[in-house]
Amino acid sequence: MRLHRNLVFATIDTLMSIFNDNKYADKEIAKALKRDKRWGSRDRSFIAETTYDIVRWKRLYAEIAEVKEPFSRPNTFRLFAVWATLRGIQLPDWKQIEDTPTRRIKGRFDELSQIRKFRESIPDWLDELGVKELGEEIWTKEISALNQQAPVVLRTNTLQTDKQTLRRTLAEENIEATSVKGYKDALELVERANVFSTKAFKNGMFEVQDASSQLVADLLDVKPGMRVVDTCAGAGGKSLHLAAQMENKGQIIALDIYENKLRELKRRAKRAGAHNIETRHIDSTKVIKKLYNSADRVLIDAPCSGLGVLSRNPDAKWKLQPEFIENIKNTQAEILQNYSRMVKNGGKMVYATCSILPSENQAQVKTFLESENGKDFELIEEKSIFSHLSGYDGFYMALLEKNV
Repeated sequence: MRLHRNLVFATIDTLMSIFNDNKYADKEIAKALKRDKRWGSRDRSFIAETTYDIVRWKRLYAEIAEVKEPFSRPNTFRLFAVWATLRGIQLPDWKQIEDTPTRRIKGRFDELSQIRKFRESIPDWLDELGVKELGEEIWTKEISALNQQAPVVLRTNTLQTDKQTLRRTLAEENIEATSVKGYKDALELVERANVFSTKAFKNGMFEVQDASSQLVADLLDVKPGMRVVDTCAGAGGKSLHLAAQMENKGQIIALDIYENKLRELKRRAKRAGAHNIETRHIDSTKVIKKLYNSADRVLIDAPCSGLGVLSRNPDAKWKLQPEFIENIKNTQAEILQNYSRMVKNGGKMVYATCSILPSENQAQVKTFLESENGKDFELIEEKSIFSHLSGYDGFYMALLEKNV
């Protein structure tokens, strides 16, 4: 591979924003890709994938390069030189990366790869937490899986098409996708591609949604004509899936504390042809109280640490702090207490997170069931999905039923 100066410099600029200005990787990469209209898909893919790679392996590369944060521009070029060397890419004789000690880099890599926190490039506290909650064996396998690049998975929008038709339509635009065993609406791309520019996307034939996330709507067991509340709807990936499963019949009330996310949900619903979704902004407790004892189904896709989705958000492991996890657990407990009151007698509720930590998952459900509000509920089924076993995001979901 030949390195092109303008692409490398764009990567360095993007990394500096992410590391030193604490910006989000996905947003900074999106911004960088618009810098030069002449760049083709290969150029853009080099910038995106190289940036994500260096973000993912920041701790390991910084240790090898012997640099510390905040990274100066020469420091960031050293990280890049480590990345290139470990991939066997010949370094050009640019002054920014001259005198790169190639042999020493490989030696240091072999040495540091014996120590999990360096090999998997994670903060000490996160490594300790993972071991404490999951045990050495599962944590070692899981954090390794979460450091792999996430596959691109699509969910067929059955309001507009079926899986076979979607597959053929994508093939006409030179995008090859295969069915995923055990996930009825999922297609996985054989090679990464910008699916958002396809006709199939513009016509609402699919959404990009990880395979694990697609299991949540299935577990909720909705039927056409029901009243369903998606309590932490965000931009609505699961609301849209529920609308398809309900064949646009009945009512989905999508709630969120962020109005901008609900606006995005409306836009997506229009494209998907999902007409039975009503958005409501949670701007006071009244919004929740009005819905007490009224829903056949309630989905709580709770805010969480996001540790199950590190493969698609590698910068999260640097932004995450132990205090945040403690605070979010309190939020989860409050949400379960308040939002569970929307379930009517005989109704069902799913509590889900994209976390792999039992303290955010099984422990929350257990505490809820032992509480005054939880005493009428019964745990019907729960699933813990690990990335090292499934190949997809780490996830947890529990189905609870309210007894009459």
